[in-house]
Amino acid sequence: MKENKTIKKPTVSSIVILSIASVCIVVYIGAIAFAGIRLYTGMTERRNHAEQEFFELADLSSSAGVLGFMNESFQDTIKDALITSKTLQGVIISGPNEEYAFERERGIAITWTGDAPQFIARFGLSKEQFFQPIRIEGQRNVSIRAVFSYIDPNLFILVLKRSLLVILIALSVAFCTLILQFLLSDKPERSLVETSEEAQQGLPMELRSEDLFREAEAEVNAEAETRDDQELHEDFFLPPLTHTDFDLSDVLEPLDENEDKNETAEEPRGLYAPRSNIGWEAYTKERLASELHQCASFDQDMVFIIMEFKGALEESSYKLLADEAVAFFTHRDLIFEKGNWGISVIIPNIDLDQALTISQEFHKRVAGKCSAFPEIPKLCIGLSSRSGRLVDTERLMLEASQALKRAWDDEGLPIVAFRSDPEKYRAFIAAQNKSGL
Repeated sequence: MKENKTIKKPTVSSIVILSIASVCIVVYIGAIAFAGIRLYTGMTERRNHAEQEFFELADLSSSAGVLGFMNESFQDTIKDALITSKTLQGVIISGPNEEYAFERERGIAITWTGDAPQFIARFGLSKEQFFQPIRIEGQRNVSIRAVFSYIDPNLFILVLKRSLLVILIALSVAFCTLILQFLLSDKPERSLVETSEEAQQGLPMELRSEDLFREAEAEVNAEAETRDDQELHEDFFLPPLTHTDFDLSDVLEPLDENEDKNETAEEPRGLYAPRSNIGWEAYTKERLASELHQCASFDQDMVFIIMEFKGALEESSYKLLADEAVAFFTHRDLIFEKGNWGISVIIPNIDLDQALTISQEFHKRVAGKCSAFPEIPKLCIGLSSRSGRLVDTERLMLEASQALKRAWDDEGLPIVAFRSDPEKYRAFIAAQNKSGL
């Protein structure tokens, strides 16, 4: 009995069809990936642009407030800035007794609950709210908030058009290939090798292109499953930006006055130090005492912040940090040098939780600009607040210094806040006064 043997081998047409199909699949995936990446980078760029426009609007509001808070000129300035903005959609300004709302288009970004305006949660508007206290002469508790649109309609339409055009071209090629495959499947294709008996009888062995495609597809799927199994075991973790609060009982012994060896020996001349164009370190205590007295008179909170790089810097890098602090906190007369590589900031009329949020935003801003310079060390931030206490200047500076020390010692905590319990603090002061008597 004779055994018929055939060796199946793909024909040229089958290889061409398979190659075209593979190219079309790659084109589909590439078009979708391109659209996703481009839209993501566009939203990131738009967010950064919105942040810049918001701080410019906050500065403009402070300047316009000199001529009068919430008069016609002030409101026209805010409306014009909002209309010319490319990203900002709604603004809420909180005054001492009332909140005022402005929006690019009525009903798009702001809704009202009674007399209180609120931002609308909707697709296209950011859930993140920009916040900035603004300093206006004669006004207290004034702040500005804003939301922005994170999708650029022009960019979205452009990316969609390009992606659909590429997909349409690939789809047309795939459709033509499908028709070609259908036409070729009706004609038997002779194998390249046949047995001697089959050759004598002239019987062809048929190898259809769809069989070859299924075999190749099975191999590709098996390889993809193996790759997916390997990727399941790979985990990626991003350490979050964190902070911690600690009570009065956690405070260590007061810092040695000689511990900070970075203090400059240069005598203050003028209002601002020429090295950084911010206040001299020698003026910090006097200005802090003045602001503490003023906030205590109006029963308002106040936060004192100390930030310092964990290592030496170039003078140009320190100057950039000082410039970023002035641009972010806006009031140059409340920002002072601290040692060689540090900065102190006084923020009146704000509580500790708001200050933590602001500090996180500033830390992100500095970290983003320093990411291209790995030689720049970690920035540590320590905070303390008045918290309804009759606290003196030395105590507030000590608490912020201890918080900075905790952030300095813990690699995972770049921002640390000192939160004092007013009742425990009063008991602590009373015990000290009693022991002093």
